[in-house]
Amino acid sequence: MEKRRLLAVSAMAAFLIAIGAFFHLLSVSRAVSYLSDNSIACINCHVMNTQYATWEHSAHREAASCVQCHLPSGGFDKYYAKVKDGIMHSAAFTFGTYDQTIRIGAYGEEVVQRNCIECHQISAKIPRTAHKADEKGRLCWSCHRETPHGSVRALSTTPQNLGVQFTTREEIGL
Repeated sequence: MEKRRLLAVSAMAAFLIAIGAFFHLLSVSRAVSYLSDNSIACINCHVMNTQYATWEHSAHREAASCVQCHLPSGGFDKYYAKVKDGIMHSAAFTFGTYDQTIRIGAYGEEVVQRNCIECHQISAKIPRTAHKADEKGRLCWSCHRETPHGSVRALSTTPQNLGVQFTTREEIGL
């Protein structure tokens, strides 16, 4: 009987420690911020500072957030992409397998291209260009290289970007 009780107490202690570690991890990683659509959440990872700084000084800052450009629109697809990217990014940062140079992948290119076309078709303020590059199989940024991040993205081109971080839940809209 004493062994069972010891086993039950040990199991409960392990469970409580695991729950505590989980909530600590959520807090340290600012995981809740990723549920927001606020672009400032994207710079939780230091390698995104340059992308954030260049977007922040672009015309797109007033028209579109990082999420509106880089994630699928719509409930399930958007949150599925957030979870998938979050797991991939967490693993890359945990194991140090990320590259300091951020490059968009094939799926990301598809999403951004689709979002460019949707936004520029819908918005009267931002008319879609007459040349219809997407019908020729070209990516929008093959011509619009400076939109919205600019062609030169390095720490030396955005020297003030390292201090940009959010500190409160209100800053990210939670």
